[in-house]
Amino acid sequence: MEIHASRAGVNGGHGPLLRPTSLTVKPGELTLVAGEPGTGHTALALLLSGRIKPSTGTVSPDPKILRKQVVLVDAPEVNEPEEALTLTAVVGEELAMNGMRSGKKAVHDWLVEHAADEHATKRFEHVPAHTRCAVMLELASARPGATTLILDCPDRYHPDPREWFALAQTYVTEERSVVALCSNTTAHILDIPHARLGEDNDSEMEISA
Repeated sequence: MEIHASRAGVNGGHGPLLRPTSLTVKPGELTLVAGEPGTGHTALALLLSGRIKPSTGTVSPDPKILRKQVVLVDAPEVNEPEEALTLTAVVGEELAMNGMRSGKKAVHDWLVEHAADEHATKRFEHVPAHTRCAVMLELASARPGATTLILDCPDRYHPDPREWFALAQTYVTEERSVVALCSNTTAHILDIPHARLGEDNDSEMEISA
């Protein structure tokens, strides 16, 4: 599914949450979008997933379609897991949301299969960054009907952007796209073409996996 934002912005009570931004997300591609903290990472994620309506501009396709096919991954203050929960509890909740078996044995087997069982009883806030990112991407990719994953600011907890970027690339398929939102500093470290929050971005800036 192709998603197109045309000068889409979000206004808040005390000013813009996201300045008008244009970009295209194409199937089979990884799109990196960068901006300074507080310039609208999560607002863009909510727009692209059909969770909120733009105050300016447009986003297509229809929000109903976006909500069915776009999955937010670990978005701060939206669907990030509670820090006090164990990894087992987080995985159980996500499996249940995916309509999959989520009992004790099913969760244990899932953690073993994904090499995360050694962290099963840890509070989510203490789960290693690489494991956290990998687990959340894997669970999001298993959501029925998912064609786009939006990884929201993994650099807030992951010290090495090259690691989470490489993980994100593995979830790009011919039919599925990934959007990764990050800071300008992270984009500079990765040193690859990227779109910017609050700007008109040419589709050529998107990154092919």
